[in-house]
Amino acid sequence: MTATNEDTLRGFAFAVTAYVLWGFLPFYLKMVAHISPAEVIVHRILWSVPIAAAVLLITRRTNDLRVALTTPRMLGMAAVTAALISVNWGIYVWAIATGHTLDAALGYYINPLFSVLLGSVLLRERLSRAQLLAVLLAAAAVAYLTWQTGRLPLVAIGLTLSWGFYGFFKKSLPIGPNQGFLLEVLILTPPALAYLAWLTVTGDSHFLAGNARDTWLLMFGGVATAVPLMIFANGAKGLRLSTIGVLQYIAPTMIFLVAVFVFGEPFGPARMVAFPMIWAALILYTASLLTQARRVPPIRPE
Repeated sequence: MTATNEDTLRGFAFAVTAYVLWGFLPFYLKMVAHISPAEVIVHRILWSVPIAAAVLLITRRTNDLRVALTTPRMLGMAAVTAALISVNWGIYVWAIATGHTLDAALGYYINPLFSVLLGSVLLRERLSRAQLLAVLLAAAAVAYLTWQTGRLPLVAIGLTLSWGFYGFFKKSLPIGPNQGFLLEVLILTPPALAYLAWLTVTGDSHFLAGNARDTWLLMFGGVATAVPLMIFANGAKGLRLSTIGVLQYIAPTMIFLVAVFVFGEPFGPARMVAFPMIWAALILYTASLLTQARRVPPIRPE
């Protein structure tokens, strides 16, 4: 299926499925909270490789990957995106494990507005008045949260920066999303294997260390990482950017609800002000996005 400027039922179903899976990811990360974030990331990388490779083999889309592996410039660009996504994963895993799930939700709420700001600053894209107001409102929310709590929301800022720049550089990577993902995890595989070997030698590895539950949970990290990304990559081809812009709030909303009602994280007075400010900014941004979008026929089956 090629990219389209129309919404398709297939694209909608794939995208919603991916965002819902991302929304449930905190439950998995809580189950591995007793394992160091670095070890969790190592296994997310290593077990993503066979899944991503199998998808490309089945769909017969390995040629682009072969070209990328022999093109220094493309490898360099992929190394940058691989580093950014590994940092993003690391912050997120640590946040869930240490009771900062609300900060993670805040980061992913802010991210679309940061991406708009990046486009304006680095690509000279013009912001509408509503978009500019949305960015300023989000910045004010972060400033208020910092003032009230006496500290920067570093988890939210770290996730916003790493994911925002990942998306920015990913756009410049001249390779399909599935191929690009496999390329990234292949680049990360040597350091991941080296760290796993070190953990094994020092006796700190949880993999095959006598606890079958930990072993299976670590192996499942590949499924939890690769499957939603690849589902989304295929769904995005069948959706307008404006539709994706609205759907992307599914995951942080689920993360927010899980943090408050399942994990029991405190939603104090500062957050009671900052989060509504962020939500208002997102309403402004979404309204602007929908206004700019061309009138397109309703969702159709393929």
